[in-house]
Amino acid sequence: MESKSPPPAALPPPILGRLINIDTAVSYHLHSTAQPIIPRYLLKTLEISGDGRLFFPIAISLFLSPLSTTTSPGLRSLLADLLLGAIIDLIFVGLIKHLVQRPRPVYNKDMFLTFAVDHWSFPSGHSSRVCFIAGFLCLSSPVLGEAISQLRYARVEFVDKLLNLVDFDGGKAVNFLVLVVSSWAAATSISRVLLGRHFVCDVIAGASLGVLEALLVYQFLNYSNLASNFLSNQF
Repeated sequence: MESKSPPPAALPPPILGRLINIDTAVSYHLHSTAQPIIPRYLLKTLEISGDGRLFFPIAISLFLSPLSTTTSPGLRSLLADLLLGAIIDLIFVGLIKHLVQRPRPVYNKDMFLTFAVDHWSFPSGHSSRVCFIAGFLCLSSPVLGEAISQLRYARVEFVDKLLNLVDFDGGKAVNFLVLVVSSWAAATSISRVLLGRHFVCDVIAGASLGVLEALLVYQFLNYSNLASNFLSNQF
């Protein structure tokens, strides 16, 4: 379904209106400045990489694969938490978009919408998703290291080849992976403004929401806690 102009929103209060005007002007300046410098295909690639339509099939496939079900329980736990957090992110972003209903930039072109709330700009769903993933992996570094060790112990060929190729042990591999994912999350978030999909404040709000979701899932709604609570209620 192609993007259509949403209905006009109510006028904001004067102070908020000034902030929105500044946000709009800064966002357009960044977008117009980046156009002749950064190839659009690169920004589109970052957009696709952070899309939920790509994340969910890959994460679910890995979660159901023998790689996590039998080879690495640590990887299965990590993927379960990522899937749960991504679902929570969809709910929060959709609810906030519906409540705020800030229109997207007028120069946003060639965008396909998945849900009706995707008409709205605030907050950025891509930014919240990628920052949740990066934040959660950073918090879960010990579990990630355990998953890598389990995969190496099980002699998973591609894991051995990859770690030997970069000459990393388990700890260095975790740090490198977290750095790569964090860099990807930052680049994807910035690309939302440069591509013209969002305003700067949309991206800041989305990134902040993603980090909060990572803390929420890591501390309270993780797979281990939920499984323990379920078993204690059963017995």
